Amino acid sequence: RRGLEASPIIVDGVMFTTGDWSRVFANDAQTGELLWKYDPNVDRAWGANACCDVVNRGVAVHENQLFVGTIDGRLIALEKSTGEVLWDTLTVDKAKPYTITGAPRVVHDTVVIGNGGAEYGVRGYVTAYDVKSGEIRWRFYTVPGNPALPPESDAMAMAQKTWSGDLFWQVG
Repeated sequence: RRGLEASPIIVDGVMFTTGDWSRVFANDAQTGELLWKYDPNVDRAWGANACCDVVNRGVAVHENQLFVGTIDGRLIALEKSTGEVLWDTLTVDKAKPYTITGAPRVVHDTVVIGNGGAEYGVRGYVTAYDVKSGEIRWRFYTVPGNPALPPESDAMAMAQKTWSGDLFWQVG
C-alpha cells in the first residue's frame, strides 16, 4: 500500500526483494511462493523522517548473508535461507532525522551503506562494516562538519575551504 522501489536480486533460484518499512521477502523465483519474510519492526513514527515515503531500494547478498538497510537507520544481516537475524547495527544518530532507503553494497568482506536525511539537515556519510560482525571499518563524510573542529580527512579539509556561512554545519 506504500511505495515500492526495490530491484530484486535472484540467487540460486530465490528472489530477494524489499517492500515498504524495510521488510524483506524471499520468494521461489519460478513459482513466486513465499519462502520467508522478515519485518525489522520499524517504529511507524520514524516515517515522519522520510521525505519521500518509507521505501527501500533492495538488499545485497554475500555468501550465506543478506543485508538490508532500514528506514530507521539500521544495517541488518540476515541468514539468506531462513531470514534469521545474524546481526543488527545502528548506523545513525537517532537524535537526528536520518533514514536509509538505499540498497547496501558488498565489496569483498565489507558491506557499505549510506544514509538519507539531508533535506532535513543531517550530514551525509558512507560507512563500511565487517560482513561477519557488523563492526564499523571506516566512515567517509560527504560534506564538511563544524569548522571549529579538526576535519575528519584531508578531503574534508579541502572541501571545508569551499563552504561558507554557518548553516552548512549547524543543521547537520
